[in-house]
Amino acid sequence: MIGVNGTGKTTTSGKLAARYKKEGKKVLMAACDTFRAAAVGQLKTWGERTGTAVIAQEQEGADPASVVFDAIHAAQARGTDVLLVDTAGRLHNKKNLMEELAKIRRVIEREAPDASIKSLLIIDATTGQNAVIQAEGFGEVTGLDYVGITKLDGSAKGGVAIAVAYQSGKPIVLAGLGESVEDLADFDPELFVDSLVQE
Repeated sequence: MIGVNGTGKTTTSGKLAARYKKEGKKVLMAACDTFRAAAVGQLKTWGERTGTAVIAQEQEGADPASVVFDAIHAAQARGTDVLLVDTAGRLHNKKNLMEELAKIRRVIEREAPDASIKSLLIIDATTGQNAVIQAEGFGEVTGLDYVGITKLDGSAKGGVAIAVAYQSGKPIVLAGLGESVEDLADFDPELFVDSLVQE
């Protein structure tokens, strides 16, 4: 899970955990947002709501790459199908924070070489054209596979998602529609376009 601050990465992680568990998969979450004081607690709350174990380090400011290292080995030991890695929100132009994200990616590739690793960029419907630049920045550092758009339950239409998908060449796959566990849908392009273009 990658993206700037406040887009809904942690909430989407929790909703995805619920979805995968419903499909019968063994799921684990890694709390790699070690900067925001409440972030680990927020992910643990989602863990409790969905019955999903969360790998975390309690001290604030812990090395996120160290957390993901622990999580990978826990996932391997437990026969986990899906490991969801919730990272800290960061601006795409903060070099040291983006390097930290690259380090997380390197640890995953090194410790789980046979895993199918996917980067999901979460943008929210209120984001403007800056989202396109964000996608480019994150794509350069971690690679980009998919886009998810959140906060579609408000007045914002989220039209920038089209520009992000077009510029990045990556599909929009998820739509966040609210705060509850069930408020995550597969992205429906026709519904989305209909909501943007009122008759």
